[in-house]
Amino acid sequence: MRGHASLVDAPEGPLNWRIIRSLLPYLAEFRGRLFLALGLMGLAKLANVAVPLALKYIVDHFEGAGPDVMLTVPLALLVAYGLLRFSSTFFGELRDAVFVRVAERAMRRAALAVFQHLHRLELGFHLSRETGGLSRDIERGTRGISFLLRFMVFNILPTLLEILMVAVILLFAVGPIFMFTIFVAVGVYVAYSVVITEWRTRFVREANLRDNESNTRAIDSLLNYETVKYFGNERFEAESYDKGLASWEQARMKNVLSLVLLNSGQALIIAATITVMMILASRQVAAGTMTLGDLVMVNAYMIQLFIPLNFLGFVYREIRQSLANIERLFGLLEKPVKVKDRPGAKDIEVTAGKVRFEDVHFSYHPERSILEGVSLEIPAGHKVAVVGPSGAGKSTLARLLFRFYDVDQGRITIDGQDIRDVTQQSLRQAIGVVPQDTVLFNESIGYNIAYGRPQASPEEIQEAVRLAHLDDFIQRLPRGLDTVVGERGLKVSGGEKQRIAIARMLLKDPPILVFDEATSSLDSGSEKAILAALNEVAARRTTLVIAHRLSTVMDADNIVVLEHGRVIEQGTHDALLARDGAYRRLWQHQLESASRNSLPADDLDLEGKDFTTKDTESMKKR
Repeated sequence: MRGHASLVDAPEGPLNWRIIRSLLPYLAEFRGRLFLALGLMGLAKLANVAVPLALKYIVDHFEGAGPDVMLTVPLALLVAYGLLRFSSTFFGELRDAVFVRVAERAMRRAALAVFQHLHRLELGFHLSRETGGLSRDIERGTRGISFLLRFMVFNILPTLLEILMVAVILLFAVGPIFMFTIFVAVGVYVAYSVVITEWRTRFVREANLRDNESNTRAIDSLLNYETVKYFGNERFEAESYDKGLASWEQARMKNVLSLVLLNSGQALIIAATITVMMILASRQVAAGTMTLGDLVMVNAYMIQLFIPLNFLGFVYREIRQSLANIERLFGLLEKPVKVKDRPGAKDIEVTAGKVRFEDVHFSYHPERSILEGVSLEIPAGHKVAVVGPSGAGKSTLARLLFRFYDVDQGRITIDGQDIRDVTQQSLRQAIGVVPQDTVLFNESIGYNIAYGRPQASPEEIQEAVRLAHLDDFIQRLPRGLDTVVGERGLKVSGGEKQRIAIARMLLKDPPILVFDEATSSLDSGSEKAILAALNEVAARRTTLVIAHRLSTVMDADNIVVLEHGRVIEQGTHDALLARDGAYRRLWQHQLESASRNSLPADDLDLEGKDFTTKDTESMKKR
């Protein structure tokens, strides 16, 4: 059963200050905005703290006043109270308006950095990744950056500042017992919030794990829509997805119930603290050591102070979660790039286009060797084909030529230049490929063709369409080149996808071509037409053809037979047939298959056929 490891586990232990420090460069980009936002935050807090003081003086003015009190109440004091109320909100909103550019730009910078880094990682990473979980990592990580910046700067710090200011005011206004009570209450509140939040982190972690699992399963199922339909497994997929959702539902329930405990405990601490403070204040008012205005001020400060503290559990949990999400996001950035340009690498200079594989050894995993000392040469302007059974290492040659991986031993050169000594960008710009499995963007046909050279003119795109024999197909479409092909090109047939890939490669117009069974999805008629076009294009280019059907490479200048990662034969089609070796056995098997199935030989695929002398002897007896 498909599964997915958690990518968003909340971290154990103390806060990860390394992650917090890593965000400082994002703040430094808009240093002026940051200081202005901090200044506005200070003004908002000063106005907020002054509101209960103004209220105290207003109440004290009314206390014991006569019937003409409205005539004697200072109008300025009432206006000041209203202005302070407005200012505390206005400066806070203005602070957010100033800081929003900092937070949004940080999200943009981080997301772009991860996106660029993912494109720099080797093919092996992308073959083993799980797209659903990876997309959630990026989404949560960028959101986490915004949350962390906003709440660390404008919630935690302001709350601490406000607690300090209120404590000092109460110390001088009503006595040290009130300041001591505040510190004790805040300490208990914070300790309770942290302990309970740490306890319920397991439920948050579990909910995120189940969310990732169900999301990955859903995306995997939808990407394999046709396979699901082929086997009629809609119910099986729905049941599997629902199992994941059920686990997520249970985890979310535990999460919500633990939140109830957190909020209830916080409310109890707040209520108990306010009750104690009001009892103390009431006794002093009765004793005449405090005014009624002082009592109102103390009550207002308590309510005002615990409003931001009431979100402490939420903020702390979200900060912890944001740190976990950001750590995972930055973890992607920290994944080492195994294939990278050497210092001082220059752009490749393709003068003739001669390609050489010199004693190349390579393995994807140490325990299984793929290529063992492969040496072959593709002279400039020549067409060389590589044939052999599945698993012989044919497609690996193309991947190494593109530097999706680096060779373990030996080297690959183009016009004498080791491809490890040149920039990957220039190397890949010099090579065009038509892969066996063509995957298209969920865009128009025109967009997918123009992807070969985005700056190409409409006339050049039309010429590529003509050379790839796509013009008749496109003319039959109501929207022509503007027809959207669907995700991974599912709205067009395999042959049409292959021809789009050929047109895209032709538009790129590189000096070196790689055809990895480029006509495998075409019928005989289309294949012959496109092979003629490809041969016309390849006539003046260096061409590597990876083939399973031998009929497509009979005209190659040289045919290399690869078996178990070694070159066992090479030569022209006629010369290899005359040699009565491995190639002849492959050819005879194709003819026998064609005869047995009453099909043309050029319609047969040799993929998966691993021929031995025993097969040949058996065939001769028949």
